[in-house]
Amino acid sequence: MGQLIKLQDYISRYELDIYHYPSEFIRLKKKQWERMKQAWGAGQFAPKVQSSESWKWLEEEPSLFDKMKQIWRRKKIEEEENDQPKEEDDFAFSVTSEPRTIEELKILFLEKLFQLQIRWASSTLTEESIIHPKYYHDVYLKYFLQRFPDTYLCMYKPVFLLKKAPVELNTILISPTTTWCIAFTEEQSNNIIVGSADRFWTEMVGGIERKIVNPMTSLDRTEKVVQTIYKRCSVDMPIKKVLINREGYIDYRYAPNDLEIIDRRHYDAWFMSLRQLTMPLKHVQLKAAQSLLTYCDARYYDPLIVEEMEEADE
Repeated sequence: MGQLIKLQDYISRYELDIYHYPSEFIRLKKKQWERMKQAWGAGQFAPKVQSSESWKWLEEEPSLFDKMKQIWRRKKIEEEENDQPKEEDDFAFSVTSEPRTIEELKILFLEKLFQLQIRWASSTLTEESIIHPKYYHDVYLKYFLQRFPDTYLCMYKPVFLLKKAPVELNTILISPTTTWCIAFTEEQSNNIIVGSADRFWTEMVGGIERKIVNPMTSLDRTEKVVQTIYKRCSVDMPIKKVLINREGYIDYRYAPNDLEIIDRRHYDAWFMSLRQLTMPLKHVQLKAAQSLLTYCDARYYDPLIVEEMEEADE
């Protein structure tokens, strides 16, 4: 399961310590899967009634948010300096129905992990960002987090501060060996995308043509930003641009040599080559992620300060 280290301009706990959280996530994931599987096999997987909002927190009573507030009140400064967040509390699972098969259990586990990933990518011990609900149903975000190995670090549509101006880039996927700058051209199934050097490309579906924005503009910008940051931070890692159309075709006759075009003819082979990479997390990979996170924007608030202001107004 790919790790979501940055989502848009939300605050991420990976920004606090990129050398801790990726390996911690892998450890906790393995541990909690074994616990969940054993509980299910022993018939101890008792369903619990959930509120409509409980899927946001992956929590059991008392809520994780209540636990956080208690921690903040007791020792906020000391914890920021000395302690790590209670990551294992984030893995508390509750369900409304018991899975009937091991495959259903795996699907449930992945879905809960997906929700947890969004939480880790939108909060730290003392700050939180307001998540747009659309990301809980974003098929591309799920694709990166549920189809790739644990050692792939994903920056999903990250917002960088370039010359003090926020700029949204394409998705960046950092493997142990390569940094991938990825764009999709999947407007409709069985389409044909005709590329050119113009501002607009052509999409053809069933004999009907329409114009779409040239995806290379943002993809080239993403690559350029990554290259500049890596050079500035002395990161030695290959950077590759890839344009993907899993359900259709891409016809880009004069494509640049540094662009990988992956359509339905080549997708399976490309995807399996990435999934079969069995290397562990690498130092250069974490250094690359840290260098990029340093230049990202982050919008968040402190729940404790907000609560104190609300109490003062009462």
